[in-house]
Amino acid sequence: MDLKNNNLSGSLPSSMGSLSFLQSLHLRKNNLSGVLPPSLQNCSSLLALDLGENKFEGNIPNWIGERLSRIMILGLCSNDFQGDIPHELCDLGSLTILDLAHNNLSGNIPECFNNFSSMASVRNSIPPFPPSISKLTFLSYLNLAYNNLTGKIPSSTQLQSFAASNFAGNTLCGPPLTDNCSINAVEPDAGGGNSEGSEDGLEVDWFWFYVSMALGFVVAFWSFAGPLLFKKSWRSAYFQMLDSMGKKARRCFC
Repeated sequence: MDLKNNNLSGSLPSSMGSLSFLQSLHLRKNNLSGVLPPSLQNCSSLLALDLGENKFEGNIPNWIGERLSRIMILGLCSNDFQGDIPHELCDLGSLTILDLAHNNLSGNIPECFNNFSSMASVRNSIPPFPPSISKLTFLSYLNLAYNNLTGKIPSSTQLQSFAASNFAGNTLCGPPLTDNCSINAVEPDAGGGNSEGSEDGLEVDWFWFYVSMALGFVVAFWSFAGPLLFKKSWRSAYFQMLDSMGKKARRCFC
């Protein structure tokens, strides 16, 4: 069922759940709203569910992972979904495309996301449904951009292989993003002490700290070495001083 790019409005009817043999439901880019009806979980034959660019709201239902176990394409981007990403999505063993970008999702990315099958390729947008969806067997697209997600991106070869832009617009850290989780300020302890890597409760930017140290060393080095390179009289005096110090050292050790 492909009804994308229309002016459909209102909520999904609960009678949609009677389509138990429906394999593909494509309603992208309409004006549909409301929460996803629980009856939709009866569509257990769904391989592709694309509801992107509508006005759906509420939490992403847990039953998507529990009851729609055959789902391979799940597109929920550009809606008003909120709350955590349900861990049950990790139970979708055949998931190939997952797009949750541009919602109001919060919390951490579930650690179980690192258990998804190895991706086949990375795309920048959800592709049209292929002629034979059943031939897709690997997670090839993941987009969590522009939500309110926080914390560290779970470590796995799959998640780190996606583009950084697919995690942008959140408060996330760790590869593939350039933000390193280890430089984030640690909360002060119960004794009121300052957090490690901070002073008076302020976060220390270690990157610029080390850059400043390096620049200071370079400036100091060339302030000393520069005159020796360009002034012969300074070089002569410097080497005479070294020779004198060497003779004194030899006398001492002998």
